[in-house]
Amino acid sequence: MKKMRIVVKIGSSSLTNARGEIDKAKLSDHVDAIAVLKGLGHEVILVSSGAVAAGFRKLGYPSRPTTLKGKQAAAAVGQTLLVQSYMEHFNTYSLMPAQILLTRQDFSKRERYRNAFATMMELLERGLIPIINENDTVSVEELTFGDNDMLSALVSGLVHAEQLIILTDINGLYDANPRENPLAQKLDYLEDISDDLLLVAEGAGTSVGTGGMKSKLQAAKTALSLGIQVFIGQGSGPQKLIEIAEGKGDGTYIGNDDKAKVNASKQWIAFHSEVFGRIHVDQGAEHALKIHGKSLLPAGIFEVEGHFQKGNVVEVIGPSGLLGKGEVLYSSSTLQKLMGKRSEELKQESIFSSTEVIHRNKWVKA
Repeated sequence: MKKMRIVVKIGSSSLTNARGEIDKAKLSDHVDAIAVLKGLGHEVILVSSGAVAAGFRKLGYPSRPTTLKGKQAAAAVGQTLLVQSYMEHFNTYSLMPAQILLTRQDFSKRERYRNAFATMMELLERGLIPIINENDTVSVEELTFGDNDMLSALVSGLVHAEQLIILTDINGLYDANPRENPLAQKLDYLEDISDDLLLVAEGAGTSVGTGGMKSKLQAAKTALSLGIQVFIGQGSGPQKLIEIAEGKGDGTYIGNDDKAKVNASKQWIAFHSEVFGRIHVDQGAEHALKIHGKSLLPAGIFEVEGHFQKGNVVEVIGPSGLLGKGEVLYSSSTLQKLMGKRSEELKQESIFSSTEVIHRNKWVKA
């Protein structure tokens, strides 16, 4: 089996007991399995929930708090307890974890996005285990990842992982809710996530975590779009993660080998960038972008919306609707003068610097 870079996501229900406390036996089981992966030469990034669930009892809450200040206070206490527990257990294997707390802004700001990548690569090169969680203590509700399922998908793309393993308390996906329908059939393998399956997954989950099965499917869909293979399921014992990596896990495998990985620049444009304007193009430009994978040229543009600068990200609208978005090589004011002109005409313009308005390497389809 080839050496892989694997992201393992562990949810609150897989880490804590019914009282909201860290379950030492569960945590130890996960650490044992990660140690086996590391011992076989694989790189492991751990996305771990559990901070809020571990901390709310220490603050005197009878159940998981629902207010933003309550959740943030619980996370402040619980994150310390969580990392302390991980350090104690990993130390028995002479493994060193490293905590990384992320917010949406760490992804939306390009320089911070690059820095997050560089930090993770340095930790992996030095043999450490990055333990990633959302920085719940400072995250503003409108700027969160929603849950750690989506965070794990985005991290998988960022580090160009071969596989994302989402551990949960259900042994994979079913064609109906197995808790309500005894005839529900387990799905061992899927190439993609359908809208029908997302509807089936609605409502699954526990009172301890924030993400039900639907959030895991949405995360899987994102990971697949980035070329990452996904496993959703459960397991126990020190061999569980290596069994999953070898295709023998108790759950559902999602994806295929045909999808290419998406480079970091395109990932940032697709999922994290702010949109500053819109460019409207004709049928010919739409055809060139969608069918032939060409760059966007001024000749196919007939309208520019918004105020943007060179290097900003804009949406491109064609006759069929939203085509995608990309990083522009001209400001909106300059583009107003260039739109509709062909390459021969542009060569006469003193402001001309590039044939392309959006180069195909800085373009992502909708």
